[in-house]
Amino acid sequence: MSDLLLNTEKGLYCPAGGFYVDPWAPVDRAIVTHAHSDHAHFGSRRYLSSREGAELLRLRLGSEIDLQTLDYDEPLTIGGVRVSLHPAGHILGSSQVRLEQHGQVWVVSGDYKTAADPTCTPLEPVRCHTFVTESTFGLPIYRWPPAEHVLADVHAWWQENQRRKRTSVLFAYALGKAQRLLAGLDGSLGPILVHGAIERLLPAYRAAGIQLAACEHATAENSREHRGRALVLAPPSAMGSAWLRKFGALSPALASGWMQIRGARRRRAMDRGFVLSDHADWDGLLTTIAATGAQQVWVTHGHVGPMVRWLTEQGLDARAVATRFEGELDEVGGGVELDEPVGAG
Repeated sequence: MSDLLLNTEKGLYCPAGGFYVDPWAPVDRAIVTHAHSDHAHFGSRRYLSSREGAELLRLRLGSEIDLQTLDYDEPLTIGGVRVSLHPAGHILGSSQVRLEQHGQVWVVSGDYKTAADPTCTPLEPVRCHTFVTESTFGLPIYRWPPAEHVLADVHAWWQENQRRKRTSVLFAYALGKAQRLLAGLDGSLGPILVHGAIERLLPAYRAAGIQLAACEHATAENSREHRGRALVLAPPSAMGSAWLRKFGALSPALASGWMQIRGARRRRAMDRGFVLSDHADWDGLLTTIAATGAQQVWVTHGHVGPMVRWLTEQGLDARAVATRFEGELDEVGGGVELDEPVGAG
C-alpha cells in the first residue's frame, strides 16, 4: 500500500487528496496546522484550517484569502481522503491533521506541546498508523519546569527590578508565547506594556474568550511614565533596537525553551532566562508518540537524528523528513516564528 503522504519540494503532499499540509511554497490547496510563519505561507489558492485559528491565519496571510474552516473533530472528505483536525496545544487554533483512506490513518502533528496552557485547546493524541512529529526539543536535556514556577520567577524578577528602578523587558514570540505570558502575569504588580507586534494579535485572543492581563501598547509617553515600574513584552527581533531606549535603565530577559541550555542566556546578553516553551519537551514528545500507537514515525523540525535513533532502538520504523524550516530552533537568535510586521513598534 502506498504512502498517504509524500515529502516534496513544496512540503508534505497527499496525492490522493490533491492537497499539501503546511507547504512552504504556493499550492492549489493547503491545509495549515497553525499561523506561525514556518507553517503558514502566502500565495496558495485555497486554505483549510481550524475555526479556532482562522482569525490569526487571516492576520498572517490577509483577510482576503480563500479560507475554509473546520471545528475540531469535524470530518471532511477531499478526493476520497477523510480529513479532520484535532487540537495540538501549541498556540490558539493549532491543529494536528488526521488523514484516512482505505484503512490507513496518518496524522501530521504540526507543532505541539503537552503542558497546560490557558490560551489554546489542549493537545489530544490521535491514534494512527503513521505519525509525523516535530522534534524541536528532541533531546533528553530538555525537560520543562511547571509553568506556574516559571511565572513565579518572572514576578520575583519584575519586583526586584522595580526596587532597582529598572524597567523589566521580557522578550517572547509575538504569537503564542506572549499571550501565554499575559494569561499568567499578575497585573496588580505594575503596568504591563507590549510591543506593537504583540498588540495587533491580542484582539483575536480576546475574541476567542482568552483571559489576558490588562496591558497597553508601549508608546513614547507611557514608556517614560512607567520607567522603572513596567514589565514590557517584546519579540526577540527588538533586542538591541532603538525602540528599547525609551524605557531608560532596563533589565532584559528571554522566555524560551532554549534557556534550558547553560550559556544561551549569556550569549544573548540577558539578565535572566525563563524556561518556557510552546513545544513539547523530551518527555512530552515520547509520551505523545507512544499515545498515538503509530508503528511508523516521520520526524521533522529540530533534533531529528537523535530522535530517529531513539525511536528505532524502541522497535519503531522511524525516518527523518527534511524541512525548509526549523520552528523554534532560533528563538534565541532571531528565528522564523516572530510573526512581526516590518516596522512594528
